Amino acid sequence: MPEGDSVHRAAARLHTALAGKPLTSADLRVPRFATADLTGRTTLDVTPRGKHLLTRLEGGLTLHSHLRMDGAWYVFGPGQKWHGGPSYEIRAVLGTADATAVGYRLPVLELLRTADEDHVVGHLGPDLLGPDWDPDAAAANLLATPGRPLGEALLDQRNLAGIGNIYKSELCFLAQATPWTPVGALPDPQTTLPRLAAAAQRLLAANIGDGGRFRHRNTTGRHRPGQELFVYGRAHRPCLRCGTPVREAPQDGRPTYWCPRCQSGPAPAA
Repeated sequence: MPEGDSVHRAAARLHTALAGKPLTSADLRVPRFATADLTGRTTLDVTPRGKHLLTRLEGGLTLHSHLRMDGAWYVFGPGQKWHGGPSYEIRAVLGTADATAVGYRLPVLELLRTADEDHVVGHLGPDLLGPDWDPDAAAANLLATPGRPLGEALLDQRNLAGIGNIYKSELCFLAQATPWTPVGALPDPQTTLPRLAAAAQRLLAANIGDGGRFRHRNTTGRHRPGQELFVYGRAHRPCLRCGTPVREAPQDGRPTYWCPRCQSGPAPAA
């Protein structure tokens, strides 16, 4: 399930493989752009923006992709067998003299002018891992709808960009509030929300891969298997803090986890 840290890792891999090199092959396997010829263009950079990937090419073009739930980019060396799924799931191939990037199951893939990037990412809030990160601005965005459940507000990329379902559950645990708690009902939200936004940034930054602290996604700081996350994926297992069984219920169609003892606020009936 790609989240902001996963997208930044993917961008780093693609940038290393493609940036500064002319494309020797390019194949966009979506009907709208199937005839686009990008061969010969040099990749300028691959930039993540929230959960979006912007592959910028010379000539003022950007290839915009979004991984959503199960999309992925893989990089292969010369002669290396491609893997990542059956060939019919391939949506994009970008090749250079010494590497090939292959995008599988990309639900969003479009070619646009670099000058028009704001049309696809301009609505996003501050990027947790980007140069525009501002915890106070993110907190103000969250508090703009005080009646909204905290879990839904954290997932709204217009408030802050990069949080997915895993971090949503983990951050609500750290806030000691259920994901159904209205944002405005948090204790001292003017102080709590900037701290929560700053904690979100620290967690994602610690998990971005090379240079990060953890080999696998980790929010607890613990390294024993099964103790990397406080509540996500731990339904019916003991809370790592108090031992109470963790509960699970859908929120906006997504599985959501919380500890009924450590987290106060409204929640679905058992």
